[in-house]
Amino acid sequence: MRSRHRPRLAAFLAALFVLAAGLGLAGGPSATAATAAPVRIMPLGDSITGSPGCWRSLLWDQLQNAGYTDIDFVGTLNAQSCALTHDADNEGHGGFQATATADQNLLPGWLATTAPDIVVMHFGTNDVWSSIAPDTILAAYTKLVGQMRASNPAMKVLVAQLIPINPSSCAECAARTVAFNQRIPAWAQGITTAQSPVTVVDQWTGFDTATDTYDGVHPNASGDAKMAARWYPALSALLTPGGPVDPEEPGNQGCSAVFRTVSAWQGGYQGEVTVTNTSSTAPTSSWAVTLGLPTGSRLTQVWNGALTGTTVRDAGWNGTLTAGASTTFGFLASTSEAAGTPSPTASCSAS
Repeated sequence: MRSRHRPRLAAFLAALFVLAAGLGLAGGPSATAATAAPVRIMPLGDSITGSPGCWRSLLWDQLQNAGYTDIDFVGTLNAQSCALTHDADNEGHGGFQATATADQNLLPGWLATTAPDIVVMHFGTNDVWSSIAPDTILAAYTKLVGQMRASNPAMKVLVAQLIPINPSSCAECAARTVAFNQRIPAWAQGITTAQSPVTVVDQWTGFDTATDTYDGVHPNASGDAKMAARWYPALSALLTPGGPVDPEEPGNQGCSAVFRTVSAWQGGYQGEVTVTNTSSTAPTSSWAVTLGLPTGSRLTQVWNGALTGTTVRDAGWNGTLTAGASTTFGFLASTSEAAGTPSPTASCSAS
């Protein structure tokens, strides 16, 4: 004989299961929303990136201070040897060449271990030093990007135009670096895709081996600061919107502008602004940066740009920026003795 109580028992058990699931006691997905994974960023290169590569610590600090905290620097190497505590994971292998790394298929293993979403690459200095032809280095770049995309089809790649080098043992290295850097934008434009953009970051312009390296090759403190300042706008543009560089915000259409103090003295200071095309596909034909100067400050001289009031426009020759490319302009400004450390703001527009 069939019991009249079984339907009630079944209903009771179903309700109990629903309650247990809500409390996370039953099997299956929890009702609690999953926490989004941090964006994984791989710094890739040679000793300029990894030994100790303190531009990484400055870049990490800049990102954290600007609110980009949901990030994770990744790599199979880790060494805390810089003044600022930071996420030191990286793939900066001292003495390595981009060509040998590609030929020996070293990158796929690093990618499998670390699973980056973004690669920040300053790689090729040792190749240039070894007089390897630009075509050969760029072929290695192409292979490396292919391996990145095999690991993650939506990989975002930032590729540096190399910092200048002038080692005492290589009189030709400076010119070779210039020749190689000139080839990078066209290569990047040819390999970039909407799903996996390749963005060029100009690390060469404004970098001086006499003042920004300790041996003609490796950055000192000022060189590290310059490299971090160049990486920051291009990298932050790939991260969660809402930080200081959002291409969709009014006044930042198509480009970003980042100010830094070069030097300051009583009554004045020298500033530098890095202008970056934040588009992943479209070049600019012109740009304009409006500076918000502290009270009592005024511009007295500008170079690499044309000044109108407090707005600096491109000088013509530097108005065209390929996707992700950067340029800089500098200026001198007077300030009142009470102004303290200069802190201009910079907003950029481009067409």
